[in-house]
Amino acid sequence: MTQPTVGIIGLGAMGAGIAQTLRNNGFAIHVCDVRPGVAEAFVADGGTAHATTAALAAVSDVVVSVVVNAAQTESVLFGENGAAAAMRPGSTFVMCSTVDPNWSVALEARLNALGLHYVDAPISGGAAKAASGQMTMMTSAQPEAYAAANAVLDGMAGKVYRLGHQAGAGSKVKIINQLLAGVHIAVAAEAMALGLREGVDAAALYEVITHSAGNSWMFENRMAHVLAGDYTPLSAVDIFVKDLGLVLDTARASKFPLPLAATAHQMFMQASTAGFAKEDDSAVIKIFPGITLPTSEGQDKEKA
Repeated sequence: MTQPTVGIIGLGAMGAGIAQTLRNNGFAIHVCDVRPGVAEAFVADGGTAHATTAALAAVSDVVVSVVVNAAQTESVLFGENGAAAAMRPGSTFVMCSTVDPNWSVALEARLNALGLHYVDAPISGGAAKAASGQMTMMTSAQPEAYAAANAVLDGMAGKVYRLGHQAGAGSKVKIINQLLAGVHIAVAAEAMALGLREGVDAAALYEVITHSAGNSWMFENRMAHVLAGDYTPLSAVDIFVKDLGLVLDTARASKFPLPLAATAHQMFMQASTAGFAKEDDSAVIKIFPGITLPTSEGQDKEKA
């Protein structure tokens, strides 16, 4: 059976890794990115670059969107030179962003009305796992959409969870994951900040915690950024302003209390408004007063 042709919209940290994995797995890849030169640089090692999402969609059996949010997804689908009008009937749109589950349900209906399949498919695992084909996908879709997209889903991820027969379930599971991720980052920053405030050596604290019961994947991963003084945005502060906002909006609709998620959301909003919006999400540690943070030069830097 011939493999479907795949279009990848968005070559950020995750999208580039997904495109690389699919290319390595023998899929014919078409790519598009709004940033000048990014798509062209990617296809130096194979694939075809397109200037618009419409041009990409016209030649793709499965279009995978790896953009930041629902607004960007709307734009790539229905904006100027958007993909939706150019996709062939029976082709499939795979949506990998973290979005409101109700919005995802509505998008499925809109695309179905155009004769297109839709897979609600948020992703997790980070850029390294995307590039190595080991990321996780939390998907839900109608059986016909799965039938059209299964080869691509299995070709781009290490674990593909199929959580339901219509859109929405994938996005619900993703925002629950983001609840945990955001709270874990916030509390990891709080713990490291307390250690710094009390004069504990940061490297020693990191070593002990990562070999003790209090460790979490987020502490181990994000506090390494703090130790290096490197706040290059692999996942930015504003991502968790958005994602924890989605968590709280979902819970608010059924009057379900989420006290820890609400506190973490306030911490990320404080970091954002303090000027750290575009820095790595570990920069939430910068909201704590009177601590000395490591810098990339190995010297300490005072934070008021």
